[in-house]
Amino acid sequence: MSADTLELEVHDLVVQVLTGIYSEETHLPQPLRISLTVLLEAPARFAPDTPLSASKNYLDLKHAATAALATAGHFTLIEAVGDHIAETLFLQDRRVRRVKVKIVKLAIAEEGEAIGITLVRHRR
Repeated sequence: MSADTLELEVHDLVVQVLTGIYSEETHLPQPLRISLTVLLEAPARFAPDTPLSASKNYLDLKHAATAALATAGHFTLIEAVGDHIAETLFLQDRRVRRVKVKIVKLAIAEEGEAIGITLVRHRR
């Protein structure tokens, strides 16, 4: 029998991140659209008076994709941005089992297309 889980989601955060490999990209932040899905171990039941500590604050997810990135410096690849977010969330909370990070590079879209990556990391 598999354990119960809970997925927390924060989608479509637009964050300015220092990323890129080309000289024109490396000195200015680029807008990235970041979406997170975090899989947590879930308690047996959420009663009406269950405290927040039984789940996870959504603001922790937002922080991992915003403020925690701001202090990390330059990322050559957006894959490294995804890894930084996942590592931040794994360090924050031992109940985090999986982190899925979708990153879209908004600056390279010419006709509204979504160009980017989806990275899934599991707690090791």
